[in-house]
Amino acid sequence: MSPGTLGLAGLFVLVWASAFNAARIVAQEWPPLMALSLRFAIGVPILLAIAWYARARLPARADLPRIAAMGAFGMGGYLGCAWAASALIPSGLVALLSATAPLCVALGERLLFGRHLTVRAWAGLALGWVGVAMLGLPRAAGGLTDAASLGIAVALAGAVFQAGGLLAFAPARGRLDPLTSNLGQTIVAAMVVAPFSLALESVPVAAPGWLGVAALAWSILVVGLGGYALYFTLLRRLPASSAAALQLLAPPVAALIGWALLGETLRLSDVAGGMVTLGGLAMLLRAPRSG
Repeated sequence: MSPGTLGLAGLFVLVWASAFNAARIVAQEWPPLMALSLRFAIGVPILLAIAWYARARLPARADLPRIAAMGAFGMGGYLGCAWAASALIPSGLVALLSATAPLCVALGERLLFGRHLTVRAWAGLALGWVGVAMLGLPRAAGGLTDAASLGIAVALAGAVFQAGGLLAFAPARGRLDPLTSNLGQTIVAAMVVAPFSLALESVPVAAPGWLGVAALAWSILVVGLGGYALYFTLLRRLPASSAAALQLLAPPVAALIGWALLGETLRLSDVAGGMVTLGGLAMLLRAPRSG
């Protein structure tokens, strides 16, 4: 890896991890689903302008359902759950739980499509879920509050939603333009999240502070646009498996940012469980594919 690529990779990990910290800040000042709906609403015209300027290729009609599924589940369901969980539990823990999505993808490929997993992949899958148990069981033994229990469950549900969206979208990813694909997914995600916000949340009585506004702007511009731009750049410079593995560094970095800037704390069992989960994910990603 050249010094330039290494620098881009480090910047990508920092930006990707900060998404969870920004969501935590916003969720403490605004109803999270309303804030996320606003993020999507602001992001759509920006993405539309970028796609138009770049003359991005329109998707084939047959691929529209896959884009819609990814938008509904992989973006709307996943981010909706992650932002809702961010109002209840530390951002580092949300990041760790959200990182279990590849485990769900691998399991879904086996159960739904009959894809065979190598012994190494099964070992990584098992190790990843052992890490998840290490995250949850000590907390349960020590007595979880209702809010913490709900936050953990919602974050895990988000990982399942993301996996479902990825499984539906994967067959078309090689032939779709990333700009128009991201635009379509964002439009669908906005349509999915907004009704839940109206049904479950009340309108805030006070305007958010500057920190909440800055965190939302960061989420839209730096994470939503810059993060994906960095990711696509790295995909051109690195093997796909290496680029995907970089995302495994996001949870510990998010936990470190949350500790340093937001005063969040993680238990020793959280750190240990997170390391085991990330180790299992790394083993799963590096396992040879068969079937």
